[in-house]
Amino acid sequence: MSKRQHRILDAQAFLMHASNWSETSIIAQVFARDYGIVTVVAKGAKRPYSVLRPILSAFQPLLLSWSGQGEIKTLTRAEIAGLLPLGGRSLMSGWYMNELLLKLLPKEDPHQVLFDAYADALSQLADGSPATGALRRFEWTLLNETGYAIEGEVPDFDDRSAEPALRLALRERINEHLENRSLLTRKVLHSLRHFS
Repeated sequence: MSKRQHRILDAQAFLMHASNWSETSIIAQVFARDYGIVTVVAKGAKRPYSVLRPILSAFQPLLLSWSGQGEIKTLTRAEIAGLLPLGGRSLMSGWYMNELLLKLLPKEDPHQVLFDAYADALSQLADGSPATGALRRFEWTLLNETGYAIEGEVPDFDDRSAEPALRLALRERINEHLENRSLLTRKVLHSLRHFS
């Protein structure tokens, strides 16, 4: 492969998770429409005047450029590609979707349909739509795209009377797919119920 093939320019992406890598840099997992889950290092992103610092935000559409052949790529540019104002309970829904993507998708395996479903769910949450419909639609698409589809017709995700049964069916199938790896967001939600 030539060097040109190892340079990705302006990939549509979302930040899934970021952690400190050194005194000035972060390492991040991003979900890119055409490249799947990709690990990148954002060198200097923690510096006070870094152009990357304000841009690398969860749940915001991004255009990312990176280079490299190894498991960890070097982020070379990041731009905001829109604004999705998530707050309150919508943030927990977003973290739940991120956790599912990170646990269930293999690295660098493109899933354009799933990327679009994720972006649509975030848009619905940002618009104040009920989280249940957005999450059930996303979970349904996730299972279909990863080979764990539930048989039958596509349900009406906005039918509140059918939501409890659909949520249970989707959760059971997702749990099979997780193979007993528990989700932190579920533990947090369960804990919060005790204080509400």
